[in-house]
Amino acid sequence: MDPNAGPFLGHQDHIDDQPVNPRQESSQVPRRTLLKGGLAGGVSLALLSQLGGCCKNGGSDAQLLGFKSVPVQTAEDFDQVLVADGYSAQPFFSWGEPVVPGAPAWKQDASQNWQDQLLQAGDNHDGMHFFPLEDDPQNHGLLVVNHEYVNDTLHPNGKTVLDGKRPLAEVLKEQAAHGLSIIEIQRDSEGQWQKVANSHYNRRLTGLTPMALSGPVAGTDALQTQSDSTGKRVLGTLNNCAMGYTPWGTYLICEENWHKYFYNSDEKDYQTRPSHKRYGIPHAAEKSNYGWHTADPRFNASPGGYVNEPNRFGWVVEVDPYNPKSMPIKRTALGRYCREGATVTHAKDGTLAVYSGDDTRGEYIYKFVAAGKYNPKQPEANRHLLDQGTLYVAYLDDQGQGEWRALVWGENGLTPENGFPDQAYVLLNARLAADHLQATPMDRPEWVAIHPESKDVYVSLTNNKNRGKDDPLHPANPRANNLHGQILKIQEKGARPDATDFKWDLFLLAGEADSNDPSLGGNINGDIFSSPDGLAFDASGRLWIQTDYHDSAPQNSMMGCNQLLCADPGSKEVRRFLVGPRGCEITGITFSLDYRTLWVNVQHPGISYPASDGKSRPRSTTVVITKNDGGVIGT
Repeated sequence: MDPNAGPFLGHQDHIDDQPVNPRQESSQVPRRTLLKGGLAGGVSLALLSQLGGCCKNGGSDAQLLGFKSVPVQTAEDFDQVLVADGYSAQPFFSWGEPVVPGAPAWKQDASQNWQDQLLQAGDNHDGMHFFPLEDDPQNHGLLVVNHEYVNDTLHPNGKTVLDGKRPLAEVLKEQAAHGLSIIEIQRDSEGQWQKVANSHYNRRLTGLTPMALSGPVAGTDALQTQSDSTGKRVLGTLNNCAMGYTPWGTYLICEENWHKYFYNSDEKDYQTRPSHKRYGIPHAAEKSNYGWHTADPRFNASPGGYVNEPNRFGWVVEVDPYNPKSMPIKRTALGRYCREGATVTHAKDGTLAVYSGDDTRGEYIYKFVAAGKYNPKQPEANRHLLDQGTLYVAYLDDQGQGEWRALVWGENGLTPENGFPDQAYVLLNARLAADHLQATPMDRPEWVAIHPESKDVYVSLTNNKNRGKDDPLHPANPRANNLHGQILKIQEKGARPDATDFKWDLFLLAGEADSNDPSLGGNINGDIFSSPDGLAFDASGRLWIQTDYHDSAPQNSMMGCNQLLCADPGSKEVRRFLVGPRGCEITGITFSLDYRTLWVNVQHPGISYPASDGKSRPRSTTVVITKNDGGVIGT
């Protein structure tokens, strides 16, 4: 998009009608970036052997947690990132920093306009991943960072509403602050990571970036609008929370609470439109969350407006970070819901699955199994693996057994007689289809992490204040008014990604171990915490846990500020590794290939950060963490 052009509104989203080629090579990008053996996958396997591999079958290792716990921080003015002894944490990449060549510097008063914001780091950093470059994969790569949503601090004096309407310039700036940033980074001779300014790799994707739609739902009537009669082009991606990455070297953006950006003012239409109602599109009986529809007609989801525009969000978006000229693609075969992440795994025979949670109270856990198989020797075929396959939803019984139920049209009652006319409708309305299959409602299923050796699947269930009321008690969701959450473990039959049967148990219940209130009591072996959110395994089998709770809530008074913790899957011991500033969420996690560098995100700090002067505007920030002796993180 030309930053000097006028507003690029929804009625122009058909402007880019070039053929879609997600891996079309740019003449600016040297071929050395394409790593042998399927990009990052080939290098990672080699490094695992250098690092000693993984803990077998999730077993306990006395040295797995090699650091001393960080104490909780309860001070109201705590404005730092505190990390374990022997480690250093430094701000690395903050909202407003220049990304695209020629971008202006961030302004403390937030007076930069929407054209500037298109070129700068977006707001509320979330999921991210490090992609190595072949010339020096341990020390040189691309860091991809999601920008989930915007705070009022994006504007000099907060959000403006005049006579119920939003100024177009503010709405465009908010759209420009969504999406993701891709930046080139390199470790210098002193072991410090540096951003490479004006790199040709550096890129911003925003709520205004043209994207393609592919898969079974693309081109159907439900995805067509008056500005896109093909149903195969869309502007932007929104509410990019967690993420995923593929063995062929692409990044998966996940669109979580996309529904909040739209508005349907026709209550009768809303009540008869499942694709709006089941997903909670704001409507006439409610206030709009963002008010974008008052300035940009693309977000007016009322009859006569863009009633189908919400259908074009809620998907997985595949991006090639190595090719800045490639077009992002929304893969509709994976289904539409408020997806928190897209964790990819594959078997030795190439069978590939993608796990996701639908991060809403009482929603479900899903798995997509690709029809084709991953083959590092056939990169052309890998590019289309996410366009065909079977979407499943999890059913958990009360005896520790479960099954994946296929969301396939014509099966399991997903028939025209029951309101499902075809497979496109099933995928577009995945929540309705999962309802019909009697999937198990969970306590806000969020991130998924897969143990590198055992292939056990861990799912964070953040909390659910409605459990015991709207959502019945269940052994996997055992606490009424669940304010602290839990972590679920799934063991697929035969450790196969395409298994349809599994065993489940609770890895832990978060909360205070000595609580007299059953809704708050936990069973953590070690440092207590609330509301597990981000999850990730490192190569040695440590489970890293990030938290997202209101640190001012009474039930969290003993927890202090939000945290990054580490757990031994065998002994289930948990130790606190990092604490963030007051009011923040700790989220997003990725490692360098040698596991000697860790990046995490400090999202929406409620106090001056990364500056510590009590006056500066708070900024979501990526933090880089290293061990002072140069060792592996966690040892």
